[in-house]
Amino acid sequence: MAERQFVSLKMDEHLFGIDILLVREIIREFAFTPVEHSLLAVQGLLNLRGQIITVLDPSCVLGMTPRELGPGSRCLILKTAAEVDPDVAAAIAGGDLGADAVGLIIDGVADVVTVDETEVDSPPANANGVDAQYLEGVVKLDDSLLLVLKVGGLLAGAGEMKVTADSPERGGHVLVP
Repeated sequence: MAERQFVSLKMDEHLFGIDILLVREIIREFAFTPVEHSLLAVQGLLNLRGQIITVLDPSCVLGMTPRELGPGSRCLILKTAAEVDPDVAAAIAGGDLGADAVGLIIDGVADVVTVDETEVDSPPANANGVDAQYLEGVVKLDDSLLLVLKVGGLLAGAGEMKVTADSPERGGHVLVP
């Protein structure tokens, strides 16, 4: 039996998991530049040691309240398709990771959760208000559910979201520790 490890992250009252093999790093302090007329989920661009990272708000795709940055906010940088073994990516990403680096704004990081792969159950159609098309599965923890994100599906969903007349206006954000 194979084990899987997930970085557990918080968004609103939900606990999500992303396979640790898909995570490059987590940034504590970050500032990004907003991009006018971009897709709804795109919050801006981040210059990370000379590399330009597109910063997304996953809550826009998941149907949750848009993220507001606070002291616990983090930017989780995903690996690109070139950084992940193709066989591994096909098995765990749930879609294309893309060639460009992407960061996800999250409310905070909890722990690394290690489980046997048989403990990842199929997601229900609507897990705590999150559409199952963006979930790989659900892990029952002692005191909560870990909703395992289908990262490729999430990125594809972000690419489909268009800005509308009633979309919230974007502003530049700077996280202060």
